Amino acid sequence: MSFSISYHSRQFQFETAAELFSPQNLDRGTEAMLSTVTFAPGERVLDLGCGWGVVGILAASIVGPENVVMTDIDPRAVQVARQNAERNQLAGVTILQSDGLQDHRETDFDWILSNPPYHEDFSVAKQFIMKGFNRLKIGGRMVMVTRRRLWYQKKLTSIFGGTEVHEINGYFVFHSEKRRETYAKRKKRNR
Repeated sequence: MSFSISYHSRQFQFETAAELFSPQNLDRGTEAMLSTVTFAPGERVLDLGCGWGVVGILAASIVGPENVVMTDIDPRAVQVARQNAERNQLAGVTILQSDGLQDHRETDFDWILSNPPYHEDFSVAKQFIMKGFNRLKIGGRMVMVTRRRLWYQKKLTSIFGGTEVHEINGYFVFHSEKRRETYAKRKKRNR
């Protein structure tokens, strides 16, 4: 399946596969999440659970492909994301097969963005949040989109010391910033 997406006055072409999440078009949750984010050239971005690659590829068009890391546990998703990066002349992005943040050591991100599998239990999202905190630079933001509010708001607040919530078309987009004081408290607690 193929389609195009317009982002910042540029057209992007995507191919998907039936077995991947939202194979026929950009899903409304990811669209809501992207509407709350403004990337700047040179920022480092992690697309966590990248699927067919839309978030990382759109980010790379602004921040530069060398500043984007995309990961997914599914080898088919990684393959399709690589093809989409090449299709959109952004082949310089780093695309890795990884179980969340376990299989790579990339750090110092300005942004970590994720549309986690929220229809299952919370174990995947919990790992993304807890491990993602340590992969952000001070002032970096984790952005997640789900249809559930309470659990995510509590977990993000407990790890980041707070979270901003945007409700858009039935989705909740969470923005959590890694602050110096929260980082110092967590570091002291873990000694």
